[in-house]
Amino acid sequence: MAGMRASLEKRPGEVAAMFDAIAHRYDLTNDVISLGQDRRWRTATVEAVGARPGEVVLDLAAGTGTSSEPFDAAGVHVVPCDFSVGMLAVGKRRRPDLAFTAGDATRLPFADGSFDAVTISFGLRNVVDTRAALAEMLRVTRPGGRLVVTEFSRPTDLVFRTVYTEYLMRALPAVARAVSRDPDAYVYLAESIRSWPDQGDFAALMAGAGWSRVAYRNLSGGIVAMHRGVRPGHDPRTRG
Repeated sequence: MAGMRASLEKRPGEVAAMFDAIAHRYDLTNDVISLGQDRRWRTATVEAVGARPGEVVLDLAAGTGTSSEPFDAAGVHVVPCDFSVGMLAVGKRRRPDLAFTAGDATRLPFADGSFDAVTISFGLRNVVDTRAALAEMLRVTRPGGRLVVTEFSRPTDLVFRTVYTEYLMRALPAVARAVSRDPDAYVYLAESIRSWPDQGDFAALMAGAGWSRVAYRNLSGGIVAMHRGVRPGHDPRTRG
């Protein structure tokens, strides 16, 4: 089977088709190429969202639902949403009880203020229009609700950053070739990570889209950054 990859122009149909092609082994491949760190990053994201039983959380770029399961286990009503139908199909077969929903992050199929929190992990850099997606997340979050974006970023140590960049562009595709049938997709993923804004620049994008109290926390020395924001406005359910 020929490999499939998307371009950095991030045409939605092209990116969705790439993820459809790697859906069956996506979770395993991520675990291998991240050396198991992806589980730690997802745990940190769930803790940062801080959803309570009964709250409603939108998990964007949820893929097969791996990132959604901890919310469900905690009694949170979670809606896994992704634009890759192939990813959703794999997840639905494994967890038919979850409310998997097909949707484009720039045109979400939800009413205004539908969610107590929105989260997206390792998916926003694949969206064609980052600002439009951030604005849509703001729209579907209730006043006082939260956003948590976990994404690859820039290591803070210069020497480590150099080593990490070499791994991204050389070792990552080689490792992916050993465990995935579509290693070309991971060449795109490496390139998209390298072209993503650094921590400060992305924080500015969030603020520019209307999110308040924007802050970020580095994970694994800045390989990953977890950004948080709050939708302005008062809501009786908002925490103090």
